[in-house]
Amino acid sequence: LLSLLAEGLSPGRRALSLAMGFALGLFPILGATTVLCLAAGFAFRLNHVGLQLANHLAYPLQVPLILAFVRLGEGLVGAPRVSFDPLALARHFQRDASGFLREFGRTGLHGILGWSLVAPVLLAAAFLALRPVLRRLDAALRRSGRLPALPAA
Repeated sequence: LLSLLAEGLSPGRRALSLAMGFALGLFPILGATTVLCLAAGFAFRLNHVGLQLANHLAYPLQVPLILAFVRLGEGLVGAPRVSFDPLALARHFQRDASGFLREFGRTGLHGILGWSLVAPVLLAAAFLALRPVLRRLDAALRRSGRLPALPAA
């Protein structure tokens, strides 16, 4: 796993991969995060293993934060608060997916709006926290011989 994470990238690029995977992993539409991470990996030439690892680690936070993002988005546009019973919503989606999307499509957009304001801050904070840690880890692994030495410039 370490070699896959380290594959051809500087500690800064690995930190960006992990931070981006975490931020995208909190996207408030279930099932979209894997595709978003894949697209970000290709668009920004990031480490796909790091993106997906952080995406999956963010999952326990994704579901509870959906409501927070929806509420933030509702507040920003002055929309009325939608009732939020996850079990009832899941049953409604299973019964009538197109009706569910018609009824709650705006709610999803409110969640995306809230997430789009919070995600850049989370991305920056995670990147700034991870970069020095990964630099130290990189140096320690190079000293131990687990990673090859960097070529002289």
